[in-house]
Amino acid sequence: MIKNITTLIITLAISFHIHAQSINNEVTIEGETPFLLGKIDKTGLTSGHYNSWFSKNYDDYKIDQATISELKSKLSDFNITLFMGTWCGDSKKEVPHFYKILEACNFPKEQLTVIAVSRKPYMYKQSPNHDEAGLNIHRVPTIIFYKNRTEVNRIVEHPVETLEKDMLNIVTKNNYTSNYHIVSKVHNILKDDGLNGLKKRAKKLVKSFEGKVSSMFELNTYGRILYANNEIEEALEVFKLNTKLFPDNPRTYMSLANTLGVNGHSKKAVDVIEKAIKLFPDNKDLVENLEALKSK
Repeated sequence: MIKNITTLIITLAISFHIHAQSINNEVTIEGETPFLLGKIDKTGLTSGHYNSWFSKNYDDYKIDQATISELKSKLSDFNITLFMGTWCGDSKKEVPHFYKILEACNFPKEQLTVIAVSRKPYMYKQSPNHDEAGLNIHRVPTIIFYKNRTEVNRIVEHPVETLEKDMLNIVTKNNYTSNYHIVSKVHNILKDDGLNGLKKRAKKLVKSFEGKVSSMFELNTYGRILYANNEIEEALEVFKLNTKLFPDNPRTYMSLANTLGVNGHSKKAVDVIEKAIKLFPDNKDLVENLEALKSK
């Protein structure tokens, strides 16, 4: 057993139900790489399976001393919550860098909360106590900056410029726009105006964001998060929006059709795939998808 880490043995047939908030819980599944889940700290990240990548990326990172000098006096006015996955490549890269920056700034440890989330389909980007609930955690790492208990801004997955400069912007002038802006936009519409609000604004969103979204995976991942949270109709609307933003990508139609299919809308699912096959007649995945839908 790893020192300071509680090992939780589970199987894929068992859902996660961890209510005791002990720190640095490790999940092990036979034949798979272990991962941390729930509230963690640097002790967990420098132990056992995680130290190899954490310490290397921490040691190799050269901090921007000039920016640190400006950041240091301002950062302590904030509380920070970091969501990450010990299975996630971006987390493995950015989180050690982030810790090194915090330590260079003498940031108070008690003002940092770190939550490790799962990537399992039945608990996708979630933690046992659902610390992520309502926070739109669709990519990790996500670093949220709070002041007076109110979110000021966040860094999503990777910095726009550098971690130091992104952080300095957030704690000073705060005209920072994080990655995956369309997801933030859609999330806020759903939060403020609900499903009907998103339906009404779909055409405007397509017009505003056409050619400005890096890939279909931006909304596709967000749709999966909604689905995992049992927001089925919202997920479907996001997948529909994605087909309009990426009409030349067959995978957008498959995501929409498969979600329709598993939720009892078989005819609509078949219609979506048949439409996609007309657009991409040589795509074997679409044909196989159609056969699978019709066989159910």
